[in-house]
Formats: sequence, C-alpha cells, structure tokens
Amino acid sequence: MELGTSESSYPGSGNWEIPIDLFGSKKHAGVPRGVLAFADESDNVVFRVNRHPPNPNSSPLPKDKKVLLDASGHTLFSIYSYHNGSWKCYKGDSDGNKELVFRVQRTLKTFTRVELEVLFESGRSNDEGCDWKVKGSPFQRSCCIYKDADLVAQSSLMYKLHQIFVSRGKFRLTIFPGTIDRALIVAMFVIFLSGRK
Repeated sequence: MELGTSESSYPGSGNWEIPIDLFGSKKHAGVPRGVLAFADESDNVVFRVNRHPPNPNSSPLPKDKKVLLDASGHTLFSIYSYHNGSWKCYKGDSDGNKELVFRVQRTLKTFTRVELEVLFESGRSNDEGCDWKVKGSPFQRSCCIYKDADLVAQSSLMYKLHQIFVSRGKFRLTIFPGTIDRALIVAMFVIFLSGRK
C-alpha cells in the first residue's frame, strides 16, 4: 500500500524494517509550550500539531482545525473536526485546493473508550475495501491502529519503574514496519486524542 504525502518530504517516510517510536509531549525543547509535538529517539522534533481557527465560510462549519507540520514547518495535513463525531483530513494547507485524504467516523464513545473508523478516499489506497480502525482510551493516551486485522501502530503512556503516579503529558507512539506514511499514522492519532470531545 502506498499512502504518501510526498516523496521523502521529511525524515522517516518510506519503507523501514524495525518499529519506530515517536515520543509525544507538549513540552519539547524548541517548540512553544502547549503545542503537541512528536520527537524521535534522539529527541529531534519530527512532527508538530498547531491549532488554527476554522474558516467561517466552510460548509459544513467545522468546530476545530488542526494542522500537522513536519520538522521544517511545512504543512503535511489539515484536520477538521465536526459536531457529528466525524473528521476530515486534507493534504497540505486546505484553505486553498482541498484534496481529501481520509475521513474518520466515531463508532463508539464511552467514558473510557473510543473507536474510530478510517475511510481513505478512493485512489489513495491500492487495497479496495481496506478497513482501518483506531481503538483505545484517549484519556490514557493508549490506542491501537489496525489495518484489517493487522496492528499498524500503538500508543501508551511513558511509565517508569516504581512510579505510582503516571503523567499523561508524555506518551509513546510505536509505528510498526511497513510502507504506510508515518505522517498518516500521526494524523490518525491526533484525531484519536480528540475522540472523546
């Protein structure tokens, strides 16, 4: 499957042989406090998420807009959330030409659990009827992302040995080997984090 944003537009796009860990936090060095960023194992920021006010002329009117940026500050995806528990992810800065990459619908919402169904636009995936799901607990920053029955990525809080209280401010996103663009996985995870709202 090839679901890319652009050819080698940032470190980590393309094929790889081992799982990749990205560390999410709102306290990374070099990123304004309160901005969610994802760093690699060397603490280099690879992705960051900025919140933007949605365009009031959009129809239907989204309730929120987030943009996923690469390390250089280039917009990879624009993510819009809507009041009916759905999201749309567009390639690049979608205020101009909108190229829809995938849409997400929340299928389960309880106090402790959220489940999302991800539907890629036709032509973006070589697998017809590809079934993507995201399941977990946004409060615990814990989820699994599946393509059909295969685990593609998972997240968890950063536990330490003998630690009684675990901060929800830092977590790990592990992306397993394959050809899926890591930015797409991060975009799905960003949507998952707001899945309870």
